[in-house]
Amino acid sequence: MKKISVFLAVAAIAVACASPEKMAKMADDVLVECTPQVLEVVNGNIDATVSVTYPKDYFNSKVILEVTPVIVYEGGEASMKPFKYQGEDVKDNFKVVSSNGQKVTEKVHFEYVEGMEKSYLELRGKVYAGKKAIDLPSKKVADGANTTYMLVKRTGNVAFKADNYQETLSSTTEGQIKYLVNSSEVRGSELKGSSVKDFVAALEAVQADERSTVTSTEIVAYASPEGGADLNNKLSGNRGDSALKAWNKVTKGTETTAPEVKSVGEDWEGFQQLVSESNIEDKDLILRVLSMYSDPAVRENEIKNMSQVYTALKGEVLPELRRARLIANVEYKNYTNEELVELLANNENALDEEALLRVASVVKDPAQKESVYRKAIDKFGSDRAQYNLAALYLQQGKNAAAEKELAKVQSGDDDVVNAIGVLALRKDDLETAEDCFRKSTSPEAKENLGIVLILTGQYEEAVQVLKEPKGCCHNTVLSLILVDELDKALKTAHCGDPKVWYLKAIISARQGDAEGVKKNLEKAFRKADLKERAAKDIEFAGYEF
Repeated sequence: MKKISVFLAVAAIAVACASPEKMAKMADDVLVECTPQVLEVVNGNIDATVSVTYPKDYFNSKVILEVTPVIVYEGGEASMKPFKYQGEDVKDNFKVVSSNGQKVTEKVHFEYVEGMEKSYLELRGKVYAGKKAIDLPSKKVADGANTTYMLVKRTGNVAFKADNYQETLSSTTEGQIKYLVNSSEVRGSELKGSSVKDFVAALEAVQADERSTVTSTEIVAYASPEGGADLNNKLSGNRGDSALKAWNKVTKGTETTAPEVKSVGEDWEGFQQLVSESNIEDKDLILRVLSMYSDPAVRENEIKNMSQVYTALKGEVLPELRRARLIANVEYKNYTNEELVELLANNENALDEEALLRVASVVKDPAQKESVYRKAIDKFGSDRAQYNLAALYLQQGKNAAAEKELAKVQSGDDDVVNAIGVLALRKDDLETAEDCFRKSTSPEAKENLGIVLILTGQYEEAVQVLKEPKGCCHNTVLSLILVDELDKALKTAHCGDPKVWYLKAIISARQGDAEGVKKNLEKAFRKADLKERAAKDIEFAGYEF
């Protein structure tokens, strides 16, 4: 507790001429406390509580005391409206202070202005007694002001929307062998038919294309759902065996893997599909039977009872199910990033929306990125490209251009809401920014919310929000310092950024580690403006570096 003569001052109506002088001489007997002792800037404001204890027989009953809190800083000073107190015999409306001694507590508030990081708070007193007024000596109450929270990295982050470009494309080429009823023999006409010939031609084309590869092959054999299930299962298996022999014959000379042979048995799934796609009268009735009964024998019997319908099925549907499918699964290697860049230069019309979005993410030159995004917007009306163009401008600090492009984005998803919040943050509209960041579920919005929480003095929540940093650890470390979790802050400070070294110097200073202050500041001073800041930073008061 410091003894200072501060809340002394003031007027009186009928008091001896010596009364103010006597109060001034007794000023050292007045006890003053300030919380905090080192002023701190929070959300652009400096707030503190000053308590003054007047001893017994100090405060003359007929004087008025006027006290003005003043912050003195480089380049100027800022003062509050004075507090006024009166003795017990004064007939006025100020706060009365008893001559028997009394403690008076007041809140002081200032708006931060640049330069206050190197400042101090003093109280200026004046005592009024009748027509006489005496200025009391100014007394420093607290040092100030700590602006550590202003070290927050506050530009805000946005993410680019990803493309759906596929480095590899998967496709299937297929041929089909059809069989006669109750037969597993492969007819020569089937091997010479267009289905098998086209299948073999497709395999040869894959083999000739250096970008394409057959990854697997299979034969799937079926029986139409007529006759007994045991018979059809056996028939399906025999068709698989004969189809394999046919495969080996027609694919000789092509590079394919040995096919996996599968026997399905009765093809009720194919039956249902063909019926639903047909123009058979009463097809809805057939489909209803399939949904009502799961037993194959019951299904077949119910359908056969519809004699006219069954005749149509035997002519249009069942022959299509007596088959074996020849299948080759093919993988195609799409253009590489390097090839996409080359196509952009020489044949950009060959690039679809996804390719343009991919190449925009690959090229380094910002102007070229912008050009590619505009191509995707103009050619395909790409909403993702529209958003990414706005994100590009935000990353470049072109806020007006970003806002203009963002307004054209059709979707209002989490990325867009986050970007709107970043624009608000950069306009110092912290209320709107916080609202946007709380609404968006994107990882960037979560970290951006941490920025707003630090700027608005919500340090405890900021620690929770920033506890798992996605990128740079800077704001996470800062939040931990602001709640005085220094050991945890030090463990989290793994980034090599100069500002993180500066934060580590603050941690060292708060822990009384002079060597740590010096060592960390030397690394931080790679960024010139930090040296200038450190010279004024109250965190390093009393340290040499």
